[in-house]
Amino acid sequence: MTNTLSFPGLGITIELNRVAFSIGDFPIYWYGITFALAFLMGVAYFYRHSRQVGIHPDDGFDILLCAVVGGVIGARAYYVIFQWDAMYKDDPMKIFAFREGGLAIYGGVIGAILVGALVSWLKKVPLIPMLDVCLPALLMGQGIGRWGNFFNIEAFGSNTTLPWGMTSPVIEEYLSRPSVVEELAKLGQTVDPTLPVHPTFFYEFVWNTLGFLLLAYVLTPRRKYDGQVALGYMAWYGLGRFFIEQLRTDSLVTETPWGVIRVSQWLGMALFLLSAVLLIVFHFRAGKEDSPSWLRLYVNTEESALAMAKADRAAKGIKDVPENTPEQTAEDEPGENGEQDSSVKDETDISEEGEQISQQEGEENAEEVSQSTQEEPKE
Repeated sequence: MTNTLSFPGLGITIELNRVAFSIGDFPIYWYGITFALAFLMGVAYFYRHSRQVGIHPDDGFDILLCAVVGGVIGARAYYVIFQWDAMYKDDPMKIFAFREGGLAIYGGVIGAILVGALVSWLKKVPLIPMLDVCLPALLMGQGIGRWGNFFNIEAFGSNTTLPWGMTSPVIEEYLSRPSVVEELAKLGQTVDPTLPVHPTFFYEFVWNTLGFLLLAYVLTPRRKYDGQVALGYMAWYGLGRFFIEQLRTDSLVTETPWGVIRVSQWLGMALFLLSAVLLIVFHFRAGKEDSPSWLRLYVNTEESALAMAKADRAAKGIKDVPENTPEQTAEDEPGENGEQDSSVKDETDISEEGEQISQQEGEENAEEVSQSTQEEPKE
């Protein structure tokens, strides 16, 4: 199905189809393609930069895959929780209709971190350095994924007179729904469906891409402690989401004693404030001689060096052999017939017998000397 998207102020009109192509009767959507591209770009970034935080790519890849699965489940669960009464209460089986959309990024981040933490613990890989390399990749993926919203003509904002404001029959239909009008009214927002609206998906693409570049190529090379990049991600994304969410017309909302609020907006502000405070406090404590061990870099530890060396040997097919003492090596070495080397055993026995004979001769000589001394007449 083809939809029209126009930018009147720029004189641009585009025909968009949500389906990129079909394999038989199975359609492949642009949204899925952008999701796959974001995943592949994130994996490529992880493999190239994981050593900067002291994690071998092979050790972290399993964790990354499991975190992606946890992220998808978490994103869906978060969306269902806040849309339960409106969409899923009367038909719970719609929860599994992923092709109809309905993912929330905050739920995805929570799910990915929880599953990633569990798998990191099982594999004995430190979680915080993993977050420092994975979260910039996630921010890049979030930016790429916003183009899926472009093809679906969704995640747009309220009315604007800016030249890049956009219109579409899809936008008009959505903003004319009574449920949407009622919900926006609770937020004190009135929108004219026939006028251009903010392309908020594009705002978030720009914000996330800029944040990725800052985290990956400015902050990561200058890290003073593990977790600094992770805090930078939460502060950057939270701040941007707070302002962009204010413009959107499809926000997840909830009732509070103070009225209806946008969940993602205020969660973003909470993340920004918490992360900003921690970044400031840790900045003045990290790098000092008396700073705690958890405010240092795992990449500089012997544990990290040994783990990466072990993973490198495994990647080359070199097995780790337990170190034995020289005595254990001689005793455990098989002879020609699969048994202990008889020559080694014989030499050991002869040596022990020689020591016994020498000890006996020494005792006899000592007795003879003692007797001769007692029998010698005194002058």
